[in-house]
Amino acid sequence: MTDDRLTEIEFKLAHQEQTILELNDVITDQQARIMQLEELCRSLIDKMQSLADAGTDDGGQHEIPPHY
Repeated sequence: MTDDRLTEIEFKLAHQEQTILELNDVITDQQARIMQLEELCRSLIDKMQSLADAGTDDGGQHEIPPHY
């Protein structure tokens, strides 16, 4: 192998390593964001469920509006 060819291979390898590190950072950030969004969804589902449960606490009786 010539020195130029070896230098080119080393350059490409270094570039690939940098790209892998950058992609790893992106994936790590995305995973953290996904986990935040999943937690938010669970919180919203719980909130909606509690609101739905609170709406059915009247014993199933519906009040007639005062204008009737």
